[in-house]
Amino acid sequence: MARNNPKNLPHFRSLDELVEFFDTHDLGEYWNQMPEAHFEVDIKRKTHLFALDVDLAVKLTEIAKSRHISSEALINAWLREKIQSP
Repeated sequence: MARNNPKNLPHFRSLDELVEFFDTHDLGEYWNQMPEAHFEVDIKRKTHLFALDVDLAVKLTEIAKSRHISSEALINAWLREKIQSP
């Protein structure tokens, strides 16, 4: 059921108070009182997907885990080494 009289957003002394308030209140009831946010997004990184044989993917994952890095970081490091070698 829609409310005819919107609730006024209380004043918060800290970010923690604001977070605590919205943990127990519906943001939708205060939406029209929220300030408009403006920000720029400049995404330059692109992701490229390549198919791997299952056995290679499994082995890569094992090696990456043993080195405490992501599979993506391991693959990028190995490809950089290979491409930069004469």
